[in-house]
Amino acid sequence: MKKITTILLGVATAFMLSLSVTSCEDYLDKAPASDIGEADVFGNFTSFQGFIEQMYNCIVNYDKAGAWNRFNFADENLTNSPDAFDLGNWWANETYFFGQAANPFNITCRSKRVWEYAWYAIRQANIALEHLDGEDDEFIGTDEERNLLKGQALFFRGFFYYEICRYWGGMPYVDHVIGASEDMTTEEYNRLPAQESFKLMAKDFGEAAKLLPAHWDETVAGQATSGNNDQRVNRYFALGFQGKALLWAASPMVNEEATGKNEFDGELCKQAADALGELLKLSDEKRHYYLEPWANYDQIFWMPNYARTGAHEVIMNSQYYDRRVRWSALAGSIPAALEMNGTASEGPTQNIIKNFGMANGLPIDDPESGFDPNDPWTNRDPRFDLMVVIDGDRISSLEPANRNYYAELFNNDVTNGHKGYHRNGGDYGKGSDTGYYYRKYNGMGKDFNANFANKLEAHCPYLRMADVYLMYAEAVNWMTGGGPSAKASTYTKTAVEAFEAVRARCGIPALPSRYTSDKATFFEQIVRERAVELLMEAQRFDDLRRWNRIADPRYLDKTCIDFDRGADGKPINISERVIIRRVASSPKMNWLPIQVKYTKMYKGFSQNPGW
Repeated sequence: MKKITTILLGVATAFMLSLSVTSCEDYLDKAPASDIGEADVFGNFTSFQGFIEQMYNCIVNYDKAGAWNRFNFADENLTNSPDAFDLGNWWANETYFFGQAANPFNITCRSKRVWEYAWYAIRQANIALEHLDGEDDEFIGTDEERNLLKGQALFFRGFFYYEICRYWGGMPYVDHVIGASEDMTTEEYNRLPAQESFKLMAKDFGEAAKLLPAHWDETVAGQATSGNNDQRVNRYFALGFQGKALLWAASPMVNEEATGKNEFDGELCKQAADALGELLKLSDEKRHYYLEPWANYDQIFWMPNYARTGAHEVIMNSQYYDRRVRWSALAGSIPAALEMNGTASEGPTQNIIKNFGMANGLPIDDPESGFDPNDPWTNRDPRFDLMVVIDGDRISSLEPANRNYYAELFNNDVTNGHKGYHRNGGDYGKGSDTGYYYRKYNGMGKDFNANFANKLEAHCPYLRMADVYLMYAEAVNWMTGGGPSAKASTYTKTAVEAFEAVRARCGIPALPSRYTSDKATFFEQIVRERAVELLMEAQRFDDLRRWNRIADPRYLDKTCIDFDRGADGKPINISERVIIRRVASSPKMNWLPIQVKYTKMYKGFSQNPGW
């Protein structure tokens, strides 16, 4: 029997996988003279699952990595000073990209980064797969246990490639354990086109979906953790990310890179629609995950008293091993005057707010919507009130005499000449630049105070049902033979019906047929709806890039709303002002740059164009 350490020796490769040696030895090499062998780790379900668990710990939290995290890089939010990405500096380590050696046994969210942890986890997935299917197979267990292990390993290989490729483009798709002396100059280690990479991860997700159960509570192996299995990888996870990967492969940006055509690939959209339709059908039948009712909408994003977020809607959430909520970017959306998060403040931009329609379901630029530019926050989409803090909203449980009782976001109060206490440059100091705050992740309102904040649990979802419905609508709309009234072969709802299911839960009426009569017109409503429903969920940056709109003038300006507070407390003298125009140029900024030291490791691993 080989010592278990021999599995891990010689793993230094061109993909930062050398970093996996120390951390994996920490896990497996209990002592220098240990006689733990491969069969001890990979021979039975319990110990093998322990090996798989480290891949869960490689998932980087969108909102909690780094000291001050900016995980939304497009046009939806603005802090007191320009973000490096706004200035075109995409080399900046603004979030969870580079810079931390992979150690899945470190349970601190702040120290994790995508690049190192993803490559580490990909190697661990390949090790697992070789010990299930290869000549090193020593596993003894039931077919169900083998399928659970293999399904998770396939999912994680696809998922961590997805995490890498959605930022940096096509990569060599390594599907085996690289040996220490392996020649890295062969073609298989060259970077693939992005479309091919997304197809390969979709294949892994598809195979995982066939092996995994709908939910671990329905398995014999899952009974040991029954009632606590919601975040264990299952068929919903696999189908959802299969759809995501195929939509990326089909997207105008990726398709143009592959074929020169700035348009959706109809056949790949059809594959995406079928995968997402299968998930929606499973949801209708099993009801493990579904669109949470409007009354519980907050629970998707935040919960008081350390309770778990996600409700029944979130399929994949971030890991719960380290809370770090109060000092994360989510707490940064709380006014600095509340003295719970330092001095920085972050708020939604006016340009993103304009995507919120009216309570009658119409966009604000529709002549029949009833939108009044002189009373811009009345009768808006109910999600606006739930997600966004405006001037005059109650934001705390403090006494009315306290200036943190109501939000003061005006530029000037005509009755006394004061600037809003919570506006940047106001009496407090650093406040909102945009005239708004986020409420989506912090629950600011009548119950909010320091004690509430200390017990707050808040997480940015990775995959939830509303996203699945909207991706399905997009895929069906653009698939071969598709359109607003089409449906996938795996599901009964049309693209429009799936789209309206997301909007209907907050009580707004369906759009009139003039918005859903053709592909192009309907797609613009999908674009708008994703901006609203998935606000501040790390989706906008990906969406604008895959749609080839990252440099579109419609999405470059970050704006604020300027207004005075009238004697009756209503906004007057309202205007929109550009604070910064984002620096973006296509195709250079379709992908992030790779740190130079990694592009010099061997010839086939090249830098992204323009960087």
